[in-house]
Amino acid sequence: MRIPFEFTPVRIVAKKEFRDRIRNRWVLAAGAVFTVFALLIAYFGAAQQGEVGLRDMGVTIASLVSLVIYLVPLIALILGFDSIVGERERGSLDLLLSMPITRGELLLGKYLGLSAALACSTVAGFGAVGAILAVDLPSGALLPYAGFMASTLLLGMAFLSVALLVSVIATDRTRASGAAIAIWFFFVLAFDLLLLGVLVVGGGGWGADMLAYLMLLNPTDVFRFLNIFGFDDTRTLYGLATVFPRHLANPLLLATIMASWIALPLALATWRFHKK
Repeated sequence: MRIPFEFTPVRIVAKKEFRDRIRNRWVLAAGAVFTVFALLIAYFGAAQQGEVGLRDMGVTIASLVSLVIYLVPLIALILGFDSIVGERERGSLDLLLSMPITRGELLLGKYLGLSAALACSTVAGFGAVGAILAVDLPSGALLPYAGFMASTLLLGMAFLSVALLVSVIATDRTRASGAAIAIWFFFVLAFDLLLLGVLVVGGGGWGADMLAYLMLLNPTDVFRFLNIFGFDDTRTLYGLATVFPRHLANPLLLATIMASWIALPLALATWRFHKK
């Protein structure tokens, strides 16, 4: 009798998914993109102020945060949007499900394999930049940078979880890709503009008390807070000290919220996959 869950099929699917990304050189390409853009921002991020070269670690991380918010969610969504719907269109999904594997095991295996590929590109890309920074900066400055890399991976895994949910719900790859682009546009570009519009319309009074809590509904904002509130100068630079209360800036709380952004869409995708 088949027990409800086994890890062996999950491991096999995850290994295959990871190897597929290695073969098509996706990890190498994404890692190279991270390295090039991170180096450009780290060295030339303050060129408009007449400064070039490595600066304070807090300012460097704040500059890299902007890169990550635009790039990592897009890469994660592109990586996962067709993971299920693509198998369905190719006709291989029925074949996979005819094997001794449950839908939950298949979905989790794909998620872990894609997450491993995303982790390799993130660590390779930003790790190379960290090694370069270590030459000119004190060793103690690398600890915040390691935290930045970890939070970057959490952000990517959150959007990868959302991508799998889209892939389960979508009826074809065209709709899945359109939904992925719309999600990226909403969370990365439109969400904060909508909140700002609410404040402007309300004259700064209506909705001001709820602004900080509403921002927690956006994983990119949670990622921003995780990295910026560790440095007083960057917090002042972003103007968040007057908007985001200190009791919400607890790193453990923010990391828990980010973990929820990983777990909840993945759980919903699993439920929907079983019902479909």
